[in-house]
Amino acid sequence: MPLVEVTLVEGRTPAQLRALISAVTEAVVVSVDAPKQNVRVVVREVPPTHWAAGDVTIAERRASDG
Repeated sequence: MPLVEVTLVEGRTPAQLRALISAVTEAVVVSVDAPKQNVRVVVREVPPTHWAAGDVTIAERRASDG
């Protein structure tokens, strides 16, 4: 039973997340010949204040870019 976890910064629409789940599911079905009903996809959304690279959060980066 394949399990795929995707972590994203918050901000996508429900339709975008649904499309992502469908695309990831199809990619697993095609690439490893898994039955669709056995594919599990977990999407985690993280606030931009909780995700950092180089000691700068995404929220801070966005604020400095704007």
